[in-house]
Amino acid sequence: MKLVLLLAKAALLMSLGLLAGLHFCTVTSGCSVHVQQPTSFVIWLQIVGMGGIGESLLLVAFCGSCTFLTTISLSAIATNGAMKGGGPYYLIGRALGPEVGVSIGLCFFLGNAVAGALYVLGAVETFLNAVPSAGIFKETVTRVNGTEVAQPIASPSLHDLQIYGIVVTIILCFIVFGGVKMINRVAPAFLVAVLFSLFCIFIGILLARKDHPAAGITGLSLESFKENWSSDYQTTNNAGIPDPDGKIYWNFNALVGLFFPAVTGIMAGSNRSASLKDTQRSIPVGTLAATLTTTGLYLISVLFFGALATREKLLTDRLLTATIAWPFPAIIYIGIILSTLGAALQSLTGAPRLLAAIANDDILPVLNYFKVADGNEPHIATFFTAFLCIGCVVIGNLDLITPTITMFYLLCYAGVNLSCFLLDLLDAPSWRPRWKFHHWSLSLVGALLCIVIMFLISWAFTVVSLALASLIYYYVSIKGKAGDWGDGFKSAYFQLALRSLRSLGADQVHPKNWYPIPLVYCRPWGKLPENVPCHPKLADFANCMKKKGRGMSIFLSIMDGDYHECAEDAKIACKQLSTYIDYKQCEGVAEIVVAPSMTEGFRGIVQTMGLGNLKPNMVIMRYPEIWRRENLTEIPASFVGIINDCIVANKAVVIVKGLDEWPNEYQRQYGSIDLYWIVRDGGLMLLLSQLLLTKESFESCKIQVFCIAEEDSDAEELKADVRKFLYDLRMQAEVIVISMKSWDAQAEQQDESFEAFTGAQQRISNYLARIKENAHREGTALMADGKPVVVNEQQVEKFLYTTLKLNSTILKYSRMAAVVLVSLPPPPVNHPAYFYMEYMDLLVENVPRLLIVRGYRRDVVTLFT
Repeated sequence: MKLVLLLAKAALLMSLGLLAGLHFCTVTSGCSVHVQQPTSFVIWLQIVGMGGIGESLLLVAFCGSCTFLTTISLSAIATNGAMKGGGPYYLIGRALGPEVGVSIGLCFFLGNAVAGALYVLGAVETFLNAVPSAGIFKETVTRVNGTEVAQPIASPSLHDLQIYGIVVTIILCFIVFGGVKMINRVAPAFLVAVLFSLFCIFIGILLARKDHPAAGITGLSLESFKENWSSDYQTTNNAGIPDPDGKIYWNFNALVGLFFPAVTGIMAGSNRSASLKDTQRSIPVGTLAATLTTTGLYLISVLFFGALATREKLLTDRLLTATIAWPFPAIIYIGIILSTLGAALQSLTGAPRLLAAIANDDILPVLNYFKVADGNEPHIATFFTAFLCIGCVVIGNLDLITPTITMFYLLCYAGVNLSCFLLDLLDAPSWRPRWKFHHWSLSLVGALLCIVIMFLISWAFTVVSLALASLIYYYVSIKGKAGDWGDGFKSAYFQLALRSLRSLGADQVHPKNWYPIPLVYCRPWGKLPENVPCHPKLADFANCMKKKGRGMSIFLSIMDGDYHECAEDAKIACKQLSTYIDYKQCEGVAEIVVAPSMTEGFRGIVQTMGLGNLKPNMVIMRYPEIWRRENLTEIPASFVGIINDCIVANKAVVIVKGLDEWPNEYQRQYGSIDLYWIVRDGGLMLLLSQLLLTKESFESCKIQVFCIAEEDSDAEELKADVRKFLYDLRMQAEVIVISMKSWDAQAEQQDESFEAFTGAQQRISNYLARIKENAHREGTALMADGKPVVVNEQQVEKFLYTTLKLNSTILKYSRMAAVVLVSLPPPPVNHPAYFYMEYMDLLVENVPRLLIVRGYRRDVVTLFT
């Protein structure tokens, strides 16, 4: 209970703006109005005198609604779990993410630090007004023109404000350095002074009579109430006194800017959240009690002052509150000084803790100097806050800074409301606040009110404040360390992804909406260094499969072994692979699968990976160029098994030969991208060539499409058809038709690939002889890779000759190409995997950079808009 009362005192000190204003500035039409008298009652005199009782009540209700709705949002978030130090920063950061939290938190810190200087200057100015002889330098005198009040208004010297302000700031800093216990001992003295001053003022109002204690004071009069009900906006001079020649014109927007700083204390309790024993009880009770109490006092004050004196008296008598106070005016000066010093103390107490909380989250390395251990006082942050405060005191005239401070407060309040709005709207299972009186619509209205008030006060200062917050946000997003706080945006992304996935359904994706989702098989045919979980060029190639970074890649690695034994190792490997993907700046996710063998692991992945239409539609892997050199006899069966699994699962396949020489984004390529379009693949090969052109490394290349015609007579017709097809697809490419006679087993081959051809023939013959010998010895049918095979030697020769002819054609026309794309022939049924590897080796022979592509049973390009 003691903590609740203490928090109520803290919030009350900040929110009782009735006696704690200083240099409240308002901006209208680009002009700044400096209110000389530092009491908030002077603000009421100005507001009631200009806006009348009716609009003043509307003003209080308008601004009070903003803070009341913000208090409701604050109470809901603060009661949704344990709360550490940082107050509104902690709440906003955990709801809207570290970037938003830090940007608004730093702005709120600056607002609190500079507000401390404003309160100090207010106390000093009040003291010098009460005791003019204490001034060291000559006062400034403002003559009042155009009114019946003849006395001049004296203002303390700027140098006096600076000297006394520095001294007072240092004294307050010593109190803050003493810690929370010392602050708690001092705070009740300020609260008592505020309450006693209010008591004296209201007693004075009740005892006032016509022209007593001064002319123009009518006492609580119905006639004065009627006269002051309507508004009477006028021009004033810089002292706020009506002057026909004044340059400042007042309106309702100006009054909003003048009054709103009086309601900016609702975060005083949450700023000290680290010092509270039970934040879930103290913050809602203390903050809401302070908000309702001050709003009620403001409404009563409007009614009382509207009925107390004539409009001219309200606008011209700067000391009216002291004049009517009971029993004598000096009490009001003391109350003003103590209340403003209490408000300054709260600012100097909350701001360092806010900065230390931001530093402790370790988001910005530049703030590491302000870190503080749990339970310790933030001395370095306090010293830095005092330095800022003293710097602002030295400036003295803060007319240009004050509206920005108000914007920072409003920005913070908007952040709190948006946080509650997002959490309430998403309604995640973890959202279970103890404070039940909340709704997302109320939070949304509160956020909109904050934005509206910002623009009402000054659109220019609103833009400046938003620009500063945006710069901090941008800096944090670049330099800050990533932190996962389970914020509302992550929850929103998750729910949006679920809804989008459901809306996609399981129907076939239209070609216009087709995106490549590659499953990148990271396991190399060979070994990589231990600290490299994926071939470096695979990530570069995966980026080439996206247009302007749109799309997602899934990087897969299979770990041989038992799942129960290798589960922890798989988690570590997945984290390493994910880190490596981020290092290569490739948008994708990492997956590690534990399986008894690579074949079983891949077969399970290709069937189950993804949800609905968000499944990998393309498998990318490296061509196993080293299988014969390293005598890796298990590779042919695994390689053919992967291709067959992709065909059965209807996945496209892209096999990269020459991956070690694949260019990165800084290696510009010249020449051509050559396509050998042999079989219909749904346009995948054409689409991949267009995606390559969007990358800087290939943008200087041109596309050449090679088509194979069986007879010479078909060449021109085929060329015209392909050109028309490419034109309809909006693809620019040169079409080249090659006439290839039907296969002739006796055709003479005299090119550089013929040596590889004869070598493949010899190796296939030797392999066939071995399996025949094994079958004869065991008395079984021909077996290879543990399966029965049927070998037609004439068909094997045909495959070899066809592959040789295609390889010779590629070497003849595309020797200087930047990259060659060729259709992937499917593995022949019942042929040994070893034979297929020999066919493929012959196809890629002497071709430095080759993409072997197989489409699937869906079109990925369309002729129609």
